[in-house]
Amino acid sequence: MPSLRLTALSLLMLGTAANAAIPEPTAQRIDAWWGHIATIASDKNEGRLTGSPGFDRAADYVVDQFTHLRLIPAGSDGWFQPVELTEQRFDQAASKAMLKGPAGNTILATPTELYFRGSAPMPPSVDAPLVFAGYGLSMPDEGHDDFAGLDLKGKIVVVLSGGPAGISGALKSDARSRRAAILAERGAVGLIALTTPKQTEIKWDRQVALSAQSFMYPADTGLREVAVPFLNAFVGPDAAPKLFAGAPQDFAALSALADASRPLPVFALPQRFAATVVSSSRPVHARNIVARLPGSDPVLSAQNVVLSAHLDGLGVGAPIKGDTIYNGAFDNAVGVSTLIETAKALTSFKKRPRRSILFVIVTGEEKGLLGSRHFAARPTVPAQSLVADINLDMPLPIFAFTSVTPIGYEESSLGENAKIVAASLGLPVVPDPKPDRNVFIRSDQYSFIRKGVPSLFLKYGFKLGTPEEKIEADWRTNIYHSPQDDLDQPVMKAEGVKFTDYVIALARNIADDPAKPSWNADSYFKRFAK
Repeated sequence: MPSLRLTALSLLMLGTAANAAIPEPTAQRIDAWWGHIATIASDKNEGRLTGSPGFDRAADYVVDQFTHLRLIPAGSDGWFQPVELTEQRFDQAASKAMLKGPAGNTILATPTELYFRGSAPMPPSVDAPLVFAGYGLSMPDEGHDDFAGLDLKGKIVVVLSGGPAGISGALKSDARSRRAAILAERGAVGLIALTTPKQTEIKWDRQVALSAQSFMYPADTGLREVAVPFLNAFVGPDAAPKLFAGAPQDFAALSALADASRPLPVFALPQRFAATVVSSSRPVHARNIVARLPGSDPVLSAQNVVLSAHLDGLGVGAPIKGDTIYNGAFDNAVGVSTLIETAKALTSFKKRPRRSILFVIVTGEEKGLLGSRHFAARPTVPAQSLVADINLDMPLPIFAFTSVTPIGYEESSLGENAKIVAASLGLPVVPDPKPDRNVFIRSDQYSFIRKGVPSLFLKYGFKLGTPEEKIEADWRTNIYHSPQDDLDQPVMKAEGVKFTDYVIALARNIADDPAKPSWNADSYFKRFAK
């Protein structure tokens, strides 16, 4: 019902007519938006590692804001939902890895050539044959299954980044997220992931530095993606050719195919992989924040529209340019600040939204969407009341907000809401320009999708070949997941508030829409709906 949606939109404080630009925000609104970011991403919160005192200090600040706005605590413990995790920390330098082949053994230096990481318990040692399984994507419904016909039992599977042309980025991303679970079910004992040089997002030396960080997985085995010990390792682009010594094709040829999204062969590799993994573990007590704005409609208020963002960061880690605090200003204090300001706007309306709004500020996103996975599986409100999720993670206020990319908008009726609101604010909707970057599964909306809840992940839009693409790529290469994501980097604060205005308008539009959000009839993800 587009006309009803536009009528609902007209209730907003924005007062914008169809196809009008978002008005310039006031200095007061800019200061409020940036003030939250400055507090959350300050050095005193020490990067907000999941389960750390710094995270708890930032969480207390968010709760103070929600309390001031008179939202209702909606966790299982007041404002909070406990999330019990296990931290796994690898001694990368003490761990060992080698290739054992007909021509002898080849050492893979840890962590400079190979590092271990894990969202599941890691076996202390492994010695197994290798098999190359192309992109490592099992999508039989789409006519593509890299594991078909392969004997995976007792094997370590090597996969390459990218995916076949002609299949949506969302489906390829979903297949990647399920890869380890599928391999474990079929008897594989581990996975080695390779990225082509052209597809590398974070420079290898920074990945190596980040490998010193801890990894986490749910303490509850029922919430783990892989329940059994399973090896997970990454090999850098300079060392990757070593895995293909004596193989039918070399790494360079396979990378060229992957960069062109062409079919990849699958074949047994002539070498075995042996490793000793040195690690330690400990329990971590983390928590989500859950707050509710009750809806005004006597019937629709029983339904909850979730607005989510992660509060956690990477904590304190390896120094880069002399700084050890990974402040996470854009990733993701910006997202949390935007939701605080969205809550402020929605509580200021003379009439509340018809549906209830649930603000879910999660932990453990950087450790594998752990807080949102916990909430989506064990919600603090009735599961059937969750009708939509709008997720904010790293909206980058580094160029003008002139278009929007609502990741996942092709999959559900929320795409129509997103487009109508965007049009009313003069914003083109731009498809994900880099679908093989796996954005679809890399943030918390994916946890809700896996539980059948239609969801969107909102990003600033840009197109390939534009200055905005270069600005975004440079930020990811040089600042993303580094201490330089701090309060001193260049930021277009007014554009951040304009993005907030889009979020406010979209949240109100969805909450007031008479029609309940639903998956499109042809959406693959419709199968997850209860």
